[in-house]
Amino acid sequence: MISEKNAVKAEMLSRLLELKDYPAVKELIRGELAPDVAEILGQIPEKQLPVIFRLLGKETAAEIFVEMSPEAKEYLIDSFTDSELRGVFEEMFIDDAVDTIEEMPANVVKRIINQADPETRKLVNDILKYPADSAGTIMTVEYVSLKKDWTVKECFDRIRREALDKETVYNCYVTDQTRMLIGCVSVRTLLLAEPDTRLESIMDTRVVSVNTHTDREEVASIISKYDLSAVPVTDSDGRIVGIITVDDVIDVIKKETDEDIAKMAAVTPDDEPYLSQSVFTIWKNRIPWLLIMMVSATFTGLIINTYESTLNALSTLLFACVPMLMDTGGNAGSQASVTIIRSLAVDEVRPADVLRVVWKEFRVSIMLAACVSLACFAKLQLIDRLLFGYPYTVILSLVVASAMFLTIVIAKAVGGTLPLAAKKIGLDPAVVASPFITTIVDALSLILFCNIAVAVLS
Repeated sequence: MISEKNAVKAEMLSRLLELKDYPAVKELIRGELAPDVAEILGQIPEKQLPVIFRLLGKETAAEIFVEMSPEAKEYLIDSFTDSELRGVFEEMFIDDAVDTIEEMPANVVKRIINQADPETRKLVNDILKYPADSAGTIMTVEYVSLKKDWTVKECFDRIRREALDKETVYNCYVTDQTRMLIGCVSVRTLLLAEPDTRLESIMDTRVVSVNTHTDREEVASIISKYDLSAVPVTDSDGRIVGIITVDDVIDVIKKETDEDIAKMAAVTPDDEPYLSQSVFTIWKNRIPWLLIMMVSATFTGLIINTYESTLNALSTLLFACVPMLMDTGGNAGSQASVTIIRSLAVDEVRPADVLRVVWKEFRVSIMLAACVSLACFAKLQLIDRLLFGYPYTVILSLVVASAMFLTIVIAKAVGGTLPLAAKKIGLDPAVVASPFITTIVDALSLILFCNIAVAVLS
C-alpha cells in the first residue's frame, strides 16, 4: 500500500504535469529513492508516465523503471522510441533486464531483444535458457573477477575500472585462466592489506557456491545459512558464470511465501496485485479449490448419513457436538501442518525426519488434547447443562470429551506427517495443507466420535 506521503506527492506530480511545469516536476522527484518514485508514478495517469521518463537521465530512468509494475513497464515500452528503449535497457543490470523480459508478452520481448546490443542479447538469451526457478534465472553476470597473482593495488585498479558496470563490488571472486572459481575476497580484506600484498595470500579458498540448476529456494537457504551478501554461480565444470545478490534472494523469498500462503488458503497463486486483478481472474483462481473442497466434503456427509439413525437413537444432543469436534480437529491439524511447512521451507526438517516429527507432535498432542478435552467436559456440564438446561449426562459428556481427545491426537499426527509425505513424493506441501488435511481430519473425527458413542451408549 502506498504511504500517505507518497500519495500526496503523486497528486502534486500529476497537477504539475498538467500545468507543464517540468522544472518543478524534476525538483519534486530529485533526491527520492527509486522504489519511492516508482510508487508515486504508480498513482498517476499512465499517459503522464512517458513525459516523466523523458525528463530523467538514462541511469535514473533505468533505476525507476526496474521498480515499476509489469503493466506500467509494458505501457512505457510501447511509448518509448527505439533509442529511448535502448537507452533504458543499456543502463539496466542483466538480471533486471531478464526479469522485465519474463514479465512481457512476446511482441514486447521481440522489440526489447531487437534493440539490445549483440553482447547483451546473447547474455539475456543464455539466462532465459535456464530452467524456471533455477539459480541461473536470477543471477547477474556483472561481477568483479580477480587473479590470484595480482597485488592489492592491481585489484583496486581493476575494481575502480569496473565498479560502475557491476551490481556489487563488495565481494570479488578469484578465478584462473579458464574462469574456474578458486577463491573470494572482500573489499574490507583488501582495504586492510598492504598495497603490495599478493591476493593468493589473503583470499579465502572456502568458497560457498551454487550451480546454475540449483533451485532458487535452496539458494535463498544457502545465503541465509552462511550470512552472505552474494553467492557465486558456477556451471557444471566449476567455472563461474555469475552471482546472485541478496536483494534478488529477498524477491524469491517473498514470491515463494506469497505462493505458499495462497495455496494454504486454497487459492491459486497469482503474481498480480489484488487490486490489479480482474473479477474473472480472482474467480478463476478460487473456483477450482472450492469445487475440490465441496467434492471432498461429501465424504463427511456420507459418514454423517451412515451414523445418523444410530446417533439419533442414542441421543440427539450428540449431533450438536459434531461442529465443535470437526472445527477443533481442523484447527489442531492446521497448527501442526503450518509449523512443518514452514520448517520444510527453511530446511529445518526433511522427509527423513518423519519419525522425530511424529514423536514430538504425539507428545504435544497428548498435552493439548488433555487440556482441551477437560475444558470440553467442563463446558458441557457447567454451561450447556447447568446454565442452558440441556440434558448432557456425565456419560454423554465423557463420550464427547473422549472423542475430542482422540481427534486432536490424530489431527496432530496427520497435520505433521502429510506435508512431509507430500514433499517426499514431489508434491508441494502447501497444496495439501488446507483442503486435504481438513477433509481427512473431519472424516476421521466423525468416525471416531460415532464409534465411541455406539460403543459406550449402546
